[in-house]
Amino acid sequence: MSESLQLKAYAKINLGLDVVGRRENGYHDVRMIMQTITLFDKLTFKVIEEDEIRISTNLSFLSPGENNLVYKAIKLIKDAYNIKQGMEVDLFKCIPVAAGMAGGSTDCAAALYGTSKLFGLNLSKQELMDLGVKLGADVPYCVMRGTALSEGIGEILTPLSPMPDCTILIAKPSISVSTKFVYEHLDAKESYEHPDIDGMISAINNRDLQGIADRLGNVLETVTVPEYPVIDEIKTYMKEHGALNALMSGSGPTVFGIYDNEDEATKAKNALLDKKLAKNAFVVKPYNVGD
Repeated sequence: MSESLQLKAYAKINLGLDVVGRRENGYHDVRMIMQTITLFDKLTFKVIEEDEIRISTNLSFLSPGENNLVYKAIKLIKDAYNIKQGMEVDLFKCIPVAAGMAGGSTDCAAALYGTSKLFGLNLSKQELMDLGVKLGADVPYCVMRGTALSEGIGEILTPLSPMPDCTILIAKPSISVSTKFVYEHLDAKESYEHPDIDGMISAINNRDLQGIADRLGNVLETVTVPEYPVIDEIKTYMKEHGALNALMSGSGPTVFGIYDNEDEATKAKNALLDKKLAKNAFVVKPYNVGD
C-alpha cells in the first residue's frame, strides 16, 4: 500500500448546456456537452495512522471540514470499506471557486481515486463514478474526464470523440453566482432557445472546430447574463479579439472563448485583466483522455 500520492484535478467547461425538464425532487434533467481543460488543482494525499481526515488548503475561506467535498469523498470510502486509518490532504487550488468549472467536483473525484489507490482498493473507474454520483451530479464526469454527453441529472455519460486541438481562453469576473438562484429563475421562464446539442456532437465527430464554435449554447445564460452584464461584456470582447465564439460555462460567471491562434488568446487574456473585466484569466488547451 502506497503512503502518499499527488494528483491533478482538472476543470471542465460546457460546450453546450440544455435543460430539458425538472423532476419533482427539484433536480433538473439536462443534456450537456462536457469538456475537460488543462487548468487544474493539485492534491497531495498521505495516509496517517489516526482515524481522522485532515485537509489544508491555500484558500483561507474554504472549509476544511465535513462540508468539503474532498472530506466527504474520503469519508464515503472509509465508511464503505471499514477503513480505520486516516488521510491527510493538501489541496492547492488554481481553479476559481464558484465559477461554473466543477472545481469542487473535480477535487472530489480526485479524492475518490486517491483514497481508493492509497488504501489498496483499486476501485474501477465505474465503481468510482457510482460512488461519485452520491456526492454531486458533476462528480462522475470528473472521474471520467474528456469529451462527453451528459444526461439525466448529469450522471448518464456517453464518451464522445476528443475535441480537436485549439486554444481556450478562460476569464472569470470578480463576482460569484448562485447555481440555485440560476436554476430557480430558469424554472420561472416560459420558454428559451435550446442549443443544438446533436449538431454539436456531429461537429465534434467531424473534428470541425468552427462547427463546434458555431453551436456553443447555454440556456442558463438567459438568467445569469441579464443579472450580471459583465459576462456579456467579456464574451463580446473575446469575439472581437480573435475568438471563434465565446460562452458562459455552467451557471457562470466564467466565460470561455475558443481560439485557433494562441497568441491572440494570450493578448486577449492580458487585456481582459488590464481592463479589470476579469479577476482570473487563463490560456489552456482541451484535455483529452490519454493525454
